[in-house]
Amino acid sequence: MSKSPLPSRAKIVIIGGGVGGTSVAFHLAELGEKDVILLDRNELTSGSTFHSAGLVGQLRADPTLTKMNMHSVDLYRRLQKTDTPPSWRECGSIKLASTPERMEEIRRQIGWARTFNLDLKEISPKEAQELFPLMDLEGVLGASYLASDGQVDPSQLAMAMAAGARAAGVQIFTHTRVLSIQTEKGRVKSVTTDKGVIECEVIVNCGGMYAPSIARMVDVRVPIVPMSHQYLITDNFMDANAPLLPSLRDPDSLIYFRQEVQGLLMGGYERNSKAWSADYQNFDDIPANFNNQLLGEDWDRFEEIAVNSQRRVPKMSEIGVKSFINGPEGFTPDNEFCLGESEVGGFFVAAGFCAHGIAGAGGIGKVVAEWVVAGEPTMDLWHMDIKRFGASYKSPDFTLKRISENYEAYYDIHYPGEERQSARPGKKSPAYEWHAANTAVFGEKSSWERVNYYANHESDDSLKPYGWAGKHWSSAVAAEHRATRENAGLFDESSFAKAIVSGEQAAEFLNWVCANDVVKGVGRTVYTQALNTRGGIESDYTVTQTGETEFFIITGTAFSTHDFGWLEKQKREGGFNDVTIKIVTEEFACFALMGPKARTILSKATDYDLSHANFPFMHSREINIAGTKVRATRLTYVGELGWEIYAPVAEGKKVWEALVAAGDGEGLMPCGYRAIESLRLEKGYRAWAGEINTETNPYEAGLGFAISKKKEKFIGKDALDTAKQSRKLVAMTFDDIRQVPLGNEPVRINGSVVGRVKSGGQGYTINKAIGYAYLPMEHTTAGTSVDVEFFGTWATGVICAEPLFDPENSKIRL
Repeated sequence: MSKSPLPSRAKIVIIGGGVGGTSVAFHLAELGEKDVILLDRNELTSGSTFHSAGLVGQLRADPTLTKMNMHSVDLYRRLQKTDTPPSWRECGSIKLASTPERMEEIRRQIGWARTFNLDLKEISPKEAQELFPLMDLEGVLGASYLASDGQVDPSQLAMAMAAGARAAGVQIFTHTRVLSIQTEKGRVKSVTTDKGVIECEVIVNCGGMYAPSIARMVDVRVPIVPMSHQYLITDNFMDANAPLLPSLRDPDSLIYFRQEVQGLLMGGYERNSKAWSADYQNFDDIPANFNNQLLGEDWDRFEEIAVNSQRRVPKMSEIGVKSFINGPEGFTPDNEFCLGESEVGGFFVAAGFCAHGIAGAGGIGKVVAEWVVAGEPTMDLWHMDIKRFGASYKSPDFTLKRISENYEAYYDIHYPGEERQSARPGKKSPAYEWHAANTAVFGEKSSWERVNYYANHESDDSLKPYGWAGKHWSSAVAAEHRATRENAGLFDESSFAKAIVSGEQAAEFLNWVCANDVVKGVGRTVYTQALNTRGGIESDYTVTQTGETEFFIITGTAFSTHDFGWLEKQKREGGFNDVTIKIVTEEFACFALMGPKARTILSKATDYDLSHANFPFMHSREINIAGTKVRATRLTYVGELGWEIYAPVAEGKKVWEALVAAGDGEGLMPCGYRAIESLRLEKGYRAWAGEINTETNPYEAGLGFAISKKKEKFIGKDALDTAKQSRKLVAMTFDDIRQVPLGNEPVRINGSVVGRVKSGGQGYTINKAIGYAYLPMEHTTAGTSVDVEFFGTWATGVICAEPLFDPENSKIRL
């Protein structure tokens, strides 16, 4: 490590010298960033890296993470040819299925792999045993095998990346403890260490399990908890000349294996998890001297895993144990990494590797380094973005409950529509008790309790989808969908994220950030995207001008931190000092009244003139309902005539009950979020993090109508002006409404895989199953036949012109 004095300034400071920090340093250097310092409180790899198991698997449910892991493998192959090789061994990996449900999962994953050109194969139990002769096949139904997976020595990997970074000019200082971090005007300014102060523009917190305590220095919450994760290494017993065994996962038994010298490394995920340094009242408090240390053995918690390992590999009951490792590993509430820039400008995080950070380390370093250099993510990293975590994670109780639930379900099959059970109920609508009394079945989003559907609307199961799509399905959704199309549905959308943007520069600011012209006069509502500099969709929301210098923004429940954080960043970076962004999510209830009878019903609850002439589409007015002044905005997310009604939360229940009463005799049905999903898919309305994200531009997503043709400047305009459209989002339908795509299934045309499904569902009005996918332009003609793979079986659908429902948009403009 560096023997020179600690510099007083650097452009970028990385805190943490495990695989995360060394990978970020390595990739920054590859991008030409040489003014970089890496600090570690002890020696490199002295946190969690040194005791990691070292398995490297590539395929994940998230496409971005799969690409990142594939980059890791490419990088490890390359590093193996350097003077500091990481002991990369491309031994392959096997995943076993001991239940029919797990076999379904494997076949679904093989379909995903086709879209990445990963040669994941289904193999028979006998073929699996030939590759891993030590296993017993009792209960095994099948398996998958990926030859390019492997294993690596975690400490040597970190050293290899550190060597590469150092050779390119990065300075590395060990035994240098960060004491505090200074900020100025919302951005990082300097780092104070026990060896001096370093002024800097960017800090990357790669502290692993120490990351939360580092982040607290700038009042940023990083929801990571170090969990006790155990594995053992057996005595050597195998022939030194025998081929290296592939790694083996048996998720139905909660266990994994890999070869370690001539023995085996075996670990798993206990159903009785244990946090190490956090509890329900307090955040993690890792001792200052906890470096290169392990936790005490906990054989009682490991017993189930040990017994399962002996059933699958009988030799485990005969051989001795060389070492037992109980090391803390940082886990997040959803088992995804915690990456990206926080609400403090220039303060980045790359932590929370959830025991699969060795597989992801190469990719993590690449995407975070690119993010730092570009100032925005260069891939769709929403599922790993630190801003996906809302304010509820400031609670140690909420965080630990979610992380414990996640850890214990690590190897479970997670079906669509599955709901988290821990730390509930959280935030509630003012009409929550009414919903509960009327058979509501609740789901949870960003700690909000939301109605999925009402059980008393359930009828028959004749439309229940096949396979996974039917696991958490309810016939009530079809009833609520049809009621909205035929009469009217009333939806409680109080969880929607809401903000007021105000100030003398508010109009100028929003027209700079938004791709559409959102300054159209008081009382006008505009749908818009906010783009990044590459023209990708960073956010989408509605903007209502409520005053000359005031605007009301509505976005999705889970996107508050992300979307309003993006606005705060653009305000700070753009120098818009006379702009205030105030989050008012919990100050207002939101109820959506949608359907052909919406005007008739709402007219019974208010004396305001709701005629089309007086209250046109995409306009907003203040009206009175039940003696309460509310804001009514005429728009729709379901493809029907409708209004969203915003009421002060204290009056919310009264307004809801007044709307229910007004619908008496008109066929009004209270409805849940799952009906919204089926309705919007049928109409072709896009969802951020569904069909659109930071990697998609508005034109390929079919959203060019929401781009201003008159504005000369807005973020992303230059990229849009020069973009060449090579793909397009298309709607596909399947005649059998029960054959429902879930997302990620490969799409094949004329025998070649040309894309993957982004989203899917049931269209109860058109009586077909629906899927959306981005396909090359030459394959997007309406009427084109497509094949989509469902759990190893191909089904035929057809590309259809959009929208599938009401193509003339006559319904919404009644």
